[in-house]
Amino acid sequence: MTQLFEADGTAVPVTVVQAGPCLVVQKKSADRDGYESVQIGLVDSRPDRRANRPSKARFEKAGVAPMRTLAEVRFDAGDEWKPGDKVLCDTFQVRDHVDVIGVSKGKGFAGVVRRHHFKGGGAAHGSMFHRAPGSIGASAFPSRVMKGNRSSGRLGGRQATAKNLIVVRVDAERNLLYISGAVPGARRSLVKIVRSSFTKPGVK
Repeated sequence: MTQLFEADGTAVPVTVVQAGPCLVVQKKSADRDGYESVQIGLVDSRPDRRANRPSKARFEKAGVAPMRTLAEVRFDAGDEWKPGDKVLCDTFQVRDHVDVIGVSKGKGFAGVVRRHHFKGGGAAHGSMFHRAPGSIGASAFPSRVMKGNRSSGRLGGRQATAKNLIVVRVDAERNLLYISGAVPGARRSLVKIVRSSFTKPGVK
């Protein structure tokens, strides 16, 4: 993360994301697959040499080198994508609203206060109830813990989506997107950027 300054001097916290270059590997149609989408692959510095024979055949059919990272995205009606086309960061424009999907940082085992933001008990000396979860259900009936009860456990390491972020700057020469706010995942982790389907009232 870093920050950019607007014309009036306002500092905007942004996350710099290397968005591509990507290539279209496969196109899915409503007639054959039931929906419209394209499968794109992230171009690596070196081709994937561990790709199996069926994958290599699919890449050869598209006319691209084998790639390690593939993702499927929907596209608007009227867009003409075909295998081998380039998908660059200039697909997005400044002030576009996007959703960023990634895997959150793994935090290991965590208690209910950190994991679910429980308030906790009194902190006075002798209370013996500082960060405990409290009651987890009735004892007589049904004499078991109900499914979905919030408890301690592994925190993070799951798919998370940062919704309705704004594209602040597009650097087409270096394939960089400057996106407002934070995005899921650690540095150099993979994320998926799609156009946001919801815009907050009053946000332009």
